[in-house]
Amino acid sequence: MTVSATFSLPREMAADLERRFFWWEQVGTAPRSDVRILAQAMRYASFAEVRRLETAPGVAALAAVMLSSEPGWLDERSWEFWRGRLMRATGQVIPNEAPRRSIDADLV
Repeated sequence: MTVSATFSLPREMAADLERRFFWWEQVGTAPRSDVRILAQAMRYASFAEVRRLETAPGVAALAAVMLSSEPGWLDERSWEFWRGRLMRATGQVIPNEAPRRSIDADLV
């Protein structure tokens, strides 16, 4: 299930998170979305950074990121960590497992 997250990070925060959590060159000319930047930060954040993310942009935005994340954005460990915190904080239902890639062998 994919839900469109409709929020934007403050420009300075987005730039800071992107600078710290993306160590590879961007593909193409389109900028990374705030949802993608935040998902990457959620995956690699220290506990101090977790607290910062919970304050701004806030738990509702973090839950929206989880519900709209694509396969590979959050690993199992990060998913479980954030799922527990955000379900408790927001009361929102978040799936047990992160989205996964699937390959239909009949189509290959």
